[in-house]
Amino acid sequence: MSISSDARFWDRTSRKYARSAVADQDGYQRTLDRTRALLGATDRVLELGCGTGTTAMLLAADVKRYLATDFSPGMIDIAEKKHRKNPVSGLKFLTAAADSSDLEAGQFDAVLGFNYLHLVRDLSGTLLRIHALLSTDGLFISKTPCLGDMNPLIRLALLPAMRATGLAPHAGAFSTAALVQHISQAGFDVLATEIHSTRGNDFRPFIVALKR
Repeated sequence: MSISSDARFWDRTSRKYARSAVADQDGYQRTLDRTRALLGATDRVLELGCGTGTTAMLLAADVKRYLATDFSPGMIDIAEKKHRKNPVSGLKFLTAAADSSDLEAGQFDAVLGFNYLHLVRDLSGTLLRIHALLSTDGLFISKTPCLGDMNPLIRLALLPAMRATGLAPHAGAFSTAALVQHISQAGFDVLATEIHSTRGNDFRPFIVALKR
């Protein structure tokens, strides 16, 4: 399956995704609050894998410039319609992936990736690209499922079966420890690894990393 096939999967599911509710609203709010505390009013922010733009709409007003991207045109179309209905100053949506030529090296003070890294096919390459996109002392903020910490039956049986029938996209099966190692090897100092869930076990660590 190519990247374009991944994009088509998310195009097909974009409307359903837009209608879905956040399962843990309190945990999501904690992530929003923690992210706001890390961002400054003069920051230039890039969000990768922004989906239908919900998080971007909630964070963009607190920074100077916020570019929200997703490689699914269907997701971005929904996000732009939401933005036209409720404009936020400094916010722009763009159909793009991390390696897009539209994104220039060194132009962002923070890069955000929420529910994103487990969906990329080249984790190491993506993290190196994120490092390049950041300015000196820029922050990378991530919160993504770590399937390697979950029940083995999910990653070894259920997910492969769902992918084979077109019911699930590609998903990397790394653990939290492995993800932290990948981020460090890409040239970051990991400053914090937190769990924001308010409902039982959570395998989506909130990670803050500083470009070194």
